[in-house]
Amino acid sequence: MDLEMNLNAPHSMGTTIIGVTYNGGVVLGADSRTSTGMYVANRASDKITQLTDNVYVCRSGSAADSQIVSDYVRYFLHQHTIQLGQSATSKVAANLIRLLSYNNKNMLETGLIVGGWDKYEGGKIYAIPLGGTLIEQPFAIGGSGSSYLYGFFDQAWKEGMTKDEAEQLVVKAVSLAIARDGASGGVVRTVIINSEGVTRNFYPGDKLQLWHEELEPQNSLLDLLNSSSPEPMNI
Repeated sequence: MDLEMNLNAPHSMGTTIIGVTYNGGVVLGADSRTSTGMYVANRASDKITQLTDNVYVCRSGSAADSQIVSDYVRYFLHQHTIQLGQSATSKVAANLIRLLSYNNKNMLETGLIVGGWDKYEGGKIYAIPLGGTLIEQPFAIGGSGSSYLYGFFDQAWKEGMTKDEAEQLVVKAVSLAIARDGASGGVVRTVIINSEGVTRNFYPGDKLQLWHEELEPQNSLLDLLNSSSPEPMNI
């Protein structure tokens, strides 16, 4: 059996990213696992990047591609803010990302979710998947873990959620994806954006709800050996 981990592979953010609107703003969420082939290169990366004071972006796909797109857009939005004398809207940020993604679609491998609040339109979520399409949605999910979440969101998302309900939905969804998707893991980070500003929250991996047949977190493999003997397997 070939266990080659391909440590020279490009860093991938094989990921779960989520953006949800609620009654008054938006909640963005993401896991924290960055992979290089089968190797976890970073177990606590931050995939929610600030673009302006009131707009953030969730990054998935190639780590290098998503970082360079975010850096360019942040620079352009800074110039935009200086020229207008006020912060850019979520739509402006999303359209800049769409422009860069579409014009370089043959070279970029990144899907992004833009979320923010502004005084003109309130809380907005925009998805920009591979290829540079721009889609405004009440909620958006992306990354490798999103495959496991479409049915869950169809059932769980509802209009007019409170801030707490929206954040709990995001944390629950990311933890579900972590349980099923090998490329998602680590901790859960959330960003809440509304008229009052921005709030960042952090949920350690050992505090997340366990799903299906996930094992309890252990400090050492010896803890498993010293625990009570399991029932013999019936064959």
